[in-house]
Amino acid sequence: MNQYIVIFDGNCNLCTTLVQLLEKLDQGQKFRYVSMQDETALQQLGITSQDCELGMILIDANTPNRRWQGTAAAEEIGRLLPMGEIFVNAYRSLPGLKWMGDRTYEQIRDNRYTLFGKRDTTYKTVYAADCGCASVGVGEEN
Repeated sequence: MNQYIVIFDGNCNLCTTLVQLLEKLDQGQKFRYVSMQDETALQQLGITSQDCELGMILIDANTPNRRWQGTAAAEEIGRLLPMGEIFVNAYRSLPGLKWMGDRTYEQIRDNRYTLFGKRDTTYKTVYAADCGCASVGVGEEN
């Protein structure tokens, strides 16, 4: 089974809530997580802080050069979930919806702390990516 690494903003309330939802749905079967604040893990994965400014990143752990970012990452995550491909294909096929989704994502990405708040501590997931550097922490609730 393919494993994927989701790089997310562990200080963003929205990002953390979405990761917690994904953790509950997936239970670590397909997805592992690294926060954008884990500089050691990012370095091991060849990700810079500038890369992170463009939004969440999804990496195919079996083929690390296969990467998606921003809305492409969100779509691929959705596609990988049970029955998700049906919804992602519908979203992609409706005229103008993908364009609007991309613009909405950019606005939320660039204003996430103002819109949803910033956590006092970085979220630590129980499903941390094993990239030889990410420490496995205990999942925190909001």
